[in-house]
Parts: sequence; C-alpha cells; structure tokens
Amino acid sequence: MIFDLSQTTSQSDVLDVARSQAMQIALGHDPSLQDGDPLPPFFHQLYFWNPQPPNALGRDGHPKVGGLVPDMGLPRRMWAGGRLMFDHPLVVSSSATRVSRCESVTRKQGRTGSLAFVTLHHEIWQNDTLCLTEWQDLVYREDPDLDAPQPAPAMADMDEEERTEVTFDATVLFRYSALTFNGHRIHYDQPYAQDVEGYSGLVVHGPLLAQYLMLMATRSLGDLTEFSFRATSPLMHFEAATFCRKGRKLWVRGPDGRLCMTATA
Repeated sequence: MIFDLSQTTSQSDVLDVARSQAMQIALGHDPSLQDGDPLPPFFHQLYFWNPQPPNALGRDGHPKVGGLVPDMGLPRRMWAGGRLMFDHPLVVSSSATRVSRCESVTRKQGRTGSLAFVTLHHEIWQNDTLCLTEWQDLVYREDPDLDAPQPAPAMADMDEEERTEVTFDATVLFRYSALTFNGHRIHYDQPYAQDVEGYSGLVVHGPLLAQYLMLMATRSLGDLTEFSFRATSPLMHFEAATFCRKGRKLWVRGPDGRLCMTATA
C-alpha cells in the first residue's frame, strides 16, 4: 500500500502562562511559571490543539484518521514513543508555530495481528528560531482478542541511583487529557477501555509518564538537549509507578516489577 506523505500542516498558538501553571498544579507542583520564563520540557503538549466536531471523531475519541495520519483500517491507537531535540528554549506567553508532517508509515504482522507504525515529525518555531524538533511514534493495531493469553512483559532493572514513586487516579488522567485536549477514551472511559480495548482499567498516558521522566532528568542532569522514550507496557490508573534514573538512562517500573517505559536523556 502506498501512502501520500506530502501533506504538511502548520498551527500557531500562544504558549499562555495560565495553561502552563495549570499543568504544574496537575503535577503537584507550585504554579511558579511567569511570562517570559522558559517553558519546561514537553509542556508544549499543552498547546497546538486540533479540536474537531463530534462527527469528525473516531470511536476512540481521537480525530478520524485520513489526514496527516493515513487511514490503515486499524482501530486502536497507541503512542509508542518519541524523540525530542531541544535547540532553544520556548518562552512562556509568546506565540509559537508548529509545522508537522507524516515522516513514515510501515505495516507489519505481529503476534496479535496487523500493526502499522506511523512517525510524525514536528518542528516548533518561535521568533523565527527553530526551538524544538520532535518525532512522535504511533502504533495502530487490530481489536484485541479478549480471551487470548497476554504475553509476559519485560521486567525492569532494579539498580537505579534515583527513584520516586507516583500514584495516578482517574482525576489526574482526566485533568491531563483536558490540558492536552486528548479525547482518547482509554484515559477516562473505563467501560470502553476494558470492554472494547481490553485493558484492566484506565490507561495512564504514555506522554504523562514521559513528562515525569523529563522533569526528573532535568532536575538531576540539567537542561536537556535530547530525550528519547519508548513505551513497553501500559500502566493502569490504580497502579503506583516508580520513576527511576541511572546516569542518563531512565525508566518507569510498575508495581509488579514490569518495565512500562524506558528513556535516554
């Protein structure tokens, strides 16, 4: 199957301080950001919304595919990982522009059926300066066989130098979904998450886990120039997560010891 990857979209937004402060509060931090401050890493997820009317949404609450992301006939979407390069800090309360394109589409046959891997490429500009380049890796899958046995997850390392525990609940997931305008129902609609997509509860956003890891890396290592992450196992809203760091390697460990996300700063 041949896909047209020539489409490019551009969105401008003001990186308003109120939304950034609301994010700080949602993460349990003091709302310290002020006009003109550098935007914390990954807080750009709060901006460049793509609101669509109800008839333009898929069954999962995301905008229907067929635009920047081609329609491959696979109903389940997952944010599998990403990579970011930080060239210049974005500034709070100033306008910025994000230019996006679909960089690649690959179809494969996995253990659970057909898979499609999509990589989106974003550049964020502010004051005619390229500040941030991001590659966003998405996976599209078939509906699950709810009776099929689940493969054993990989186990996480236990040799971290630094760790912190974070608990999540439905309120945290709702607030993050609202701040990022993420309509994916697996994060707030528990019957849908369990009965349609086969999860045991609400799914903690992969980008939310990555956000905690980036802030941990920044506190320990200083300003980031590059960060990459990969989701390996979903974390449920009723599970505590342990965020770990050893040198420039970071990861998220579930309560049963499984590896949920790995990253490099």
